[in-house]
Amino acid sequence: MSVSHDVHKLHAQHEAAAIELRLAAAKQNSYLGDAVLGAIDGCVTTFAVVAGTAGAGLPVKVAIILGFANLVADGFSMAASNYQRAKSECQLLARARAEEEMHVREVPDGEREEVRQIFRAKGFRGEVLEDIVAGITSNRDLWVDTMLTEELGLRLELPKPWLAALATFAGFMLAGLLPLLPYLLPNQPQSMMFPLSAVATAATFFGVGILKGGVLRHPPLRSGLETLLVGGAAAAMAYAVGILLRNLVGTTLF
Repeated sequence: MSVSHDVHKLHAQHEAAAIELRLAAAKQNSYLGDAVLGAIDGCVTTFAVVAGTAGAGLPVKVAIILGFANLVADGFSMAASNYQRAKSECQLLARARAEEEMHVREVPDGEREEVRQIFRAKGFRGEVLEDIVAGITSNRDLWVDTMLTEELGLRLELPKPWLAALATFAGFMLAGLLPLLPYLLPNQPQSMMFPLSAVATAATFFGVGILKGGVLRHPPLRSGLETLLVGGAAAAMAYAVGILLRNLVGTTLF
């Protein structure tokens, strides 16, 4: 019954209308990946600060101050880096497009031969190959797009740099704020702040990992556990460093 259902679903996914929708969706940029990566980094780095201050036995206000300073500064830094990455990709595509347009204009016969060899390598021969070459080179925009994708391996649809940066910053801030929430709750016993922060952080790691699994099409449970383990390892190291520094320099400096 399950196999029959899967086969029926597979056939439905390969009907003309479904294929058209899927291909159109594939050309659209998703910023969920930027948000997920920002969330993972935000949660890891902020809880690392909280764990380090807890391990060092520093006052609660130090954890809050350092946590928020890290949240804003690192969030902006990561967003700015992602903005520059996305902008560089756009600039690379624009430069490559200008070069290919010049090649098509100045040496059209050579560019036709490039198209011919590209599709010959895909297995096309004879009249079919020549029809493909003629069809592609009859449209200047299609010709240039083909050279960009087939010769240079570039994507034609790129994310907007400012949206990539905004998604990264939002993910970083939202997830990175969760480890600090127990320290901001009124009338909260100090002894419970770090344990609650650890629980909130673990839940965040696991949830963000599940989202990451959805983005990368990995098993969600496995992805959640992997992110939890990686984030937990980073937090454990920060906590251990805090204890080590406390034993080395004491708490008199604080």
